[in-house]
Amino acid sequence: MILEVIALFSSGTFFGAALYISLAQHPAALEAGTSIGGRFFPPMYKRAAPLQIALAVVGTIAGLVAWYLSGSMLWLIGALLLASVIPITLIFIKPINDVLLDPANDPESEQTKTLLEQWGPKHWWRTIVSGAAFLFYLVVALGP
Repeated sequence: MILEVIALFSSGTFFGAALYISLAQHPAALEAGTSIGGRFFPPMYKRAAPLQIALAVVGTIAGLVAWYLSGSMLWLIGALLLASVIPITLIFIKPINDVLLDPANDPESEQTKTLLEQWGPKHWWRTIVSGAAFLFYLVVALGP
């Protein structure tokens, strides 16, 4: 039971944070302008990344163990979905992050504006996938 709670909490918190970033934080940073968005991104990332990494790893491991112990494929599907945020991040988002986090990057440049605009839609994939993982965990946790 405790593993199920940990999996559900971790995936739900990851999803909630991703949803907040996608719906509120990133659009607000864009609306504030490239200079502010470009300057905001590095400190925001340094605070958010460790939390999201921990939530994804813990939530995935707890889901895998819950699957192993229960045999329910819903735990496995949720765990695999939650785990997929890692390659999504590394393949699609990290190249943008690397440029935005580079101290040599000009936070007021047109390149920064373009990268910030590209980052948002890519981050939505993390939001959608983690939301699906949370739903699978929720269904199996509340099921019979």
